[in-house]
Amino acid sequence: MTSTAAAQAPTKGRNPMRIAADRDRCEGHGLCADTAPEVYDLDDEAIVVLLHEEVPPELERKAEAGARVCPVAALRVEA
Repeated sequence: MTSTAAAQAPTKGRNPMRIAADRDRCEGHGLCADTAPEVYDLDDEAIVVLLHEEVPPELERKAEAGARVCPVAALRVEA
């Protein structure tokens, strides 16, 4: 297995992290996308878009940070 494949392989015995987005609650502040642009984006109406169905292990801290800064709590981390 290459080092790239190893980095993308799920951690053994651990469920992948997921982010739940409440698009109805999102007000388009964009702090999540500013904090973790590899995880979050905004659509044409400035509503959050998740860039990963399952968050890669190397982006978990950024995903959590992006969820934490949401002023309307529209993002929830699910481990």
